[in-house]
Amino acid sequence: SELMVKKLRYYARFIVVCLLLRRMKLVRELIIELDRHISDYTSTYEPDDQIEWSLVLDEIKGFITADSLVSVLHADTNPIVLSHRLSPLTTPPVEKSQYMTLTLQEILIVGSSSEQVKFSELTMDMFRMIQTLEREPQEDYNHIYDASPAPGRAPYGVPGSKGYIENGERPKRENPHKYLLYKPTLSQVLVFLASGFKELPTNGALLLYLSADGCFSTSKHPEDMGYDLGGVLTSAKRDSEHKKSKEAHCLYPGDLYPFTRRPLFVIVDSDNSFVFQHIPRYFGQPLVTLMSPQDTPPAFHDQQHNGSLFTLFLHSPLTAFCYCCNLTSIPIHHWERCQSFVDRFVTEASRLFTRSRVGEYDEEPSYLQFFGDDFLRLLLLRYVFCDVVLHLHRGFKGRQYRPRCQPPLPEAELLEHPSLQHLVLDLAAHLEVRSHFLDNHEMD
Repeated sequence: SELMVKKLRYYARFIVVCLLLRRMKLVRELIIELDRHISDYTSTYEPDDQIEWSLVLDEIKGFITADSLVSVLHADTNPIVLSHRLSPLTTPPVEKSQYMTLTLQEILIVGSSSEQVKFSELTMDMFRMIQTLEREPQEDYNHIYDASPAPGRAPYGVPGSKGYIENGERPKRENPHKYLLYKPTLSQVLVFLASGFKELPTNGALLLYLSADGCFSTSKHPEDMGYDLGGVLTSAKRDSEHKKSKEAHCLYPGDLYPFTRRPLFVIVDSDNSFVFQHIPRYFGQPLVTLMSPQDTPPAFHDQQHNGSLFTLFLHSPLTAFCYCCNLTSIPIHHWERCQSFVDRFVTEASRLFTRSRVGEYDEEPSYLQFFGDDFLRLLLLRYVFCDVVLHLHRGFKGRQYRPRCQPPLPEAELLEHPSLQHLVLDLAAHLEVRSHFLDNHEMD
């Protein structure tokens, strides 16, 4: 009996590993095996454990379903599993400048959304961010699909392409070190933040990603922007009133002040994200905060357990775009053509980013300092794509449906630039969902 329990636990842990490695064919085989072993175990040893192990199996199946919001299909209609790790295919090109000195070294990923699908100690948002912040093994970058290589796309980082930098050599660098915390206590968040802070080398940057429910303030006259506006919950469940929560496990913007002594990049995905826009730069170090929309249109409320739309944009922009337009499946050849529009958007946004007045919105050029890192540049450009798409989408009218960032990015020179808007609308036309977006005369 004890040996069987160990075997079941081993299968469950191995499924997590295979999910992270995107070995979905193996995952499906393991699920069948796990189901069989659960039946054998509960019928032979512990019938009372049937419900508990069935819940584990249901968690796995629900997680896989949520992971495939938009199916990319082979010609034979079988789904293809995409890898969303960083590779030469997805690394945005950049015009290097003297400010681009930082590299992402330490990452803290916190997931504590109470209603989000999870498996083991990974929520869907955590899972997507882990994928986004990993490099594709170099020998595998031409095989980012489970079944076939990507046809027709030249990687950004090969000789002769516009993303090839560093005097003809792209320096090999390990993945940033990650801490993963599922519904941690506040003290755990602070301890691991301090650990990442301590380990930062010279010119290293720390990324904090928070996917959490909002902890809302009841203060009628807020004075301290670091604490009086609320924050996000790390582990406590919010009450049914959606207004007041236990403050013991609320992470406030003010709690992050000590960590701004080193370069800090913050992503907050929450219905109270905007309170993090007031973090001051007491120590003059680079600081950027990306904040999710605080709400989603009613049409998307029933799908929030499948993961946040904002994180989905940071993870797979084209998947998020299709999802916003109610597209649930797309043939692989069509996906590839549409991906070329996203690639062109990212390339153009990168050019505008480095040539616009981004630096003038801050005492120090925080954005440009982070922009030299492949991962952080990718996140920033996908943020721009998210903002442009939601700004043009008819279903997302209202400031609460759009993300924010601090320092603010220039509107006319970047977020509302005609060339970026036209690329989004061209993509919509190619997918035959142009009616979801504003007409040209409505944009003027």
